[in-house]
Amino acid sequence: MSTATSAIAVSGLRRSFGAHVVLDGVDLDVAEGSIFALLGPNGAGKTTTVQILSTLLAADAGKLRVAGHDPARHPDRVRAAIGVTGQFSAVDNLLTGEENLRLMADLRHLGRREGRQRITELLDRFDLVDAAGKLASTYSGGMRRRLDLAMTLVGQPRIIFLDEPTTGLDPRSRRTMWRIVRDLVADGVSIFLTTQYLEEADQLAGRIAVLDSGRLVAQGTPDQLKRMVPGGHVRLRFADAFALDAAARRLDDSVRDDDALVLQVPTDGSVRDLRALLDRLDGQSIEVDTLSVHTPDLDDVFLALTGQARQKQETSR
Repeated sequence: MSTATSAIAVSGLRRSFGAHVVLDGVDLDVAEGSIFALLGPNGAGKTTTVQILSTLLAADAGKLRVAGHDPARHPDRVRAAIGVTGQFSAVDNLLTGEENLRLMADLRHLGRREGRQRITELLDRFDLVDAAGKLASTYSGGMRRRLDLAMTLVGQPRIIFLDEPTTGLDPRSRRTMWRIVRDLVADGVSIFLTTQYLEEADQLAGRIAVLDSGRLVAQGTPDQLKRMVPGGHVRLRFADAFALDAAARRLDDSVRDDDALVLQVPTDGSVRDLRALLDRLDGQSIEVDTLSVHTPDLDDVFLALTGQARQKQETSR
């Protein structure tokens, strides 16, 4: 369950809508000042999880702590500590960028002077100074998402839920959002991220959980998850055919390419596995010219781990 350094701690989270089980015993732990990504196909339960943790929906069962508080017993305390940027922008198109921020400052009950100072800081931080007086309806997609996140930060939350924050953005705007998210974490903010972009989770998250049909099917660092699926290998290139032959005899499970003087050897990508491989070659005085490690990416992990429950259901019909 929770520890002194947990921003979010979840144990046995369950939620159903009628006979449909959406979350079935989910356990999560998000460290303070970290980025935690929750992945899963559409309908896996990601948005429901965010809604429960942000007090928008009640859990059927489970022990929950967000910023040290139970969302069911102390929702006001949780809301005071969090910010939520949903899939769809909360920006009011009939207001300017500055007016949107002022509205949030009023809702947060900031004094006039404090609110004005906070708005100025956020406009500068999110590169919206020149567009502050323009209607939000004229903003590009990237500008709208930056404004949306700036509105979330008016209350200086300790924990931010980002529910698919870069959906529909072009690559440049997406990378701008990534930089902003990293800067927030550097300031001590905890980020709970859901995303359909696996590269985004790989780039940002220190830990990732994979949700499928309401159950967690994997959890760990990006590298740990990648080592869970087959396909990783080391590519060894040798200076001549003699060294290639010697290595091939020593490494029975390798695949050789005589034209390129290359051996491809299966590996999980761990340091221990690589050290053992090189020790086997060093023991025979076989020198490797170049070495490169190739591991599965999160796309491979996602495809390997999700959809299995749904396939079982369809097979049993």
